[in-house]
Amino acid sequence: MRPAINLHDFRAMARRKLPQIAFDFIDGGSDDELGMVRNREAFSDYQLLPRYLNDVTTRDQSTTLFGRKYSSPIGISPTGMAGLFRVGADSMLAAAAKKANVPFLLSSASNFRIEDAAKIAADNVWFQMYATSDHRINMDLVRRAREAGVGVLVITVDVPVNSNRERNRRNGFTRPFRMTPSIMLDTLSRPGWLLEYLKSGGMPMMSNWQPYAREGANADEVADMYGTLTPAPMTSWDTVTAIRREWEGPLVIKGILHPDDAIQSAEHGLDGVIVSNHGARQLDAAPSPITMLPAVRAAVGNRMTVMLDSGVRRGSDVITAKCLGAQACFFGRPTLYAVAALGQDGADQVFAIMRREIDAVLTQIGCGNFGDLTERFLHRKA
Repeated sequence: MRPAINLHDFRAMARRKLPQIAFDFIDGGSDDELGMVRNREAFSDYQLLPRYLNDVTTRDQSTTLFGRKYSSPIGISPTGMAGLFRVGADSMLAAAAKKANVPFLLSSASNFRIEDAAKIAADNVWFQMYATSDHRINMDLVRRAREAGVGVLVITVDVPVNSNRERNRRNGFTRPFRMTPSIMLDTLSRPGWLLEYLKSGGMPMMSNWQPYAREGANADEVADMYGTLTPAPMTSWDTVTAIRREWEGPLVIKGILHPDDAIQSAEHGLDGVIVSNHGARQLDAAPSPITMLPAVRAAVGNRMTVMLDSGVRRGSDVITAKCLGAQACFFGRPTLYAVAALGQDGADQVFAIMRREIDAVLTQIGCGNFGDLTERFLHRKA
């Protein structure tokens, strides 16, 4: 394979490595997948306005989130079932985040236990959870995150119901999962992936949920149990309040788009919001997060840390988001593509590429410090 020049290259690499059923699980959105297009196109509504004749001999792209200084204003969005695409993917992503000194939002739907991720990158792992229909499990997940030493807890709130992901349905990737002849034929076209899948024992375990299943439950049984607990449409602000009581550290809500919901988050004692539409994997008709970001920032002012994910693919996207009020940006698909294609080296390359792009853009626009970015560096198309 040719070396990756940008984050888009990892997608092409992953397509060559993975069977269609696995690639489409990462790549797909919901319904007509128009939301994914909007997520990218929305960034083009903004142009960066350079200010020349400033001394930018040295640049600093570090950012501080919840009292901790990170080397770059980027991080890994929570991505479930990463172990399906590469055995050990979650541990590789945790190691890459530690090396780059950026946050890694470990998904509760990952194939890696909170406790194990924290051992690899204690200062970089944040834990993302979905509230379930079982209050006791919700509180136990909070307890486990606290005892593992996780610094930041993130509640994803934009999945009140399973979305219509048509690629998965066409491919037969549904619960309960069954290995059909068409799926077998698909996987045989990628023998390297298939061999790794079989050697690892098949469908990877959703390890964070294993303690709540019957003793000796296999991966399919645990996944099916998870499907009975989530989504949890009864999740409400009362749920958030209960988690806030149990969690003393920084608490973040992910999936906020409406500024009024951001205000509610602040009033319920949350410390941050991630403006997100779940990478357009939930509500296809939802607006792009970068479009809603200025209103969210204006609504909460400096009361909360405001971050963004969905559609971020370039260093210039991160710069644009900072000018509009986001203190950091997260992305998930590029890291999955990279780790699927190239393993640990791919995960490391993602951050090296983004660091290089952010540094170049800061230099081009005449701003040596990421923290100094404001709307004065932006021009919005009429």
